[in-house]
Amino acid sequence: MKAEKFIASRLKTKGGMAIILIAISFFVIILAQSVSSGFRETIGRKISAISGDIQLSPTYHNYLGSDDPIPDNPSYLSDIRDIKGVVSIQPVIYRAGIAKKGSVIRGVLFKGTENTDSSLHATIPAGLASDLNLSEGDVFTGYFPSEKLKIRKFTVSAIGEDMLGDNRNFIVELPISDLRRLNGWDAHQASALEITLDEKYRTTAGLKEKAAEAGTVIYAKSTDEEEMMSAVSSAESFAHIYNWLDLIDLNLLVILGLMILVAGFNMISGLLILLFRNISTIGTLKSLGMRDKGIAGVFLRVTAVIVGKGMLAGNAIAIVLCLIQKSTHILKLNQANYFVSYVPVEINPTGIIACDAIAFAAIMLLMLIPCMFISRIDPSETSKTE
Repeated sequence: MKAEKFIASRLKTKGGMAIILIAISFFVIILAQSVSSGFRETIGRKISAISGDIQLSPTYHNYLGSDDPIPDNPSYLSDIRDIKGVVSIQPVIYRAGIAKKGSVIRGVLFKGTENTDSSLHATIPAGLASDLNLSEGDVFTGYFPSEKLKIRKFTVSAIGEDMLGDNRNFIVELPISDLRRLNGWDAHQASALEITLDEKYRTTAGLKEKAAEAGTVIYAKSTDEEEMMSAVSSAESFAHIYNWLDLIDLNLLVILGLMILVAGFNMISGLLILLFRNISTIGTLKSLGMRDKGIAGVFLRVTAVIVGKGMLAGNAIAIVLCLIQKSTHILKLNQANYFVSYVPVEINPTGIIACDAIAFAAIMLLMLIPCMFISRIDPSETSKTE
């Protein structure tokens, strides 16, 4: 056992209040990190469900079924799938229309996907179901304007969650085969191809990088007979939302910095009190030949124990509260302002460990400031003899 460790274990400290204040700081840090991760994961998943993480489509869309379709299996499809982070690629058809039940009508965007094969069955968002007073099994009428108005009856097969707090909330999912028949397209034609990425790439930079890679593949691999398509990431299509998410991440960094300063200055005052109380001990250790560095190590060990206890306590309380919120959604939000109806939390072990490590290291570096006081102590004036 090193001398510093042995002496540190024998020093008596009253660190109860310091532990509580450190715990509060780490509690706020982990809570902020979990909420930040929750917003990015939840909203990123919603946006991915709307338009994919990256959308491959022609430059022009009119959403009325009169634009030219694209093949759902272009020659470069396998090269797109080989891009790192690509999880899946699915063809989709978009068609603007109107949903009507009784005297209530709503403008919607019908989206054909391969997720269901039940013809003339639709999955509608909860907000639209509420507006049209629809439940599972009910029938509503869909109107599709073009050169000739087309009308279809749809049965509600499922009511899904609201997507976002704006007009994109009203997206009605249908079997892609229904919209192909409606548009007069064949079995391998679509409006666009939606690429879903691994969640770790759903950052502003990650999405744009992968969209650029897909665009490069299209440019290099497409044949002369194929229509040139663009690769647009959701970070570009929903730039205002991703800018808002980046602002939340910036807030996390600000909170991390503030909490480190609060905890650090609290520990600086605590360590100074500890040093003042042990001036005679410091003088004795110097008389015995221990260097200032070794003496500082003794008190830094004591400080590290206090910070460690506070960190563990703060982490435990924050994780428990996050688990409660994740399972109950007890804390609500205005979806029109925050895009979700509750405070989303995501317990990200990597993020938590990173925040803990940064905060712990920064606090311990701040502890070097009061340790400079040790060099000013003269053992001839402080040592006591009996």
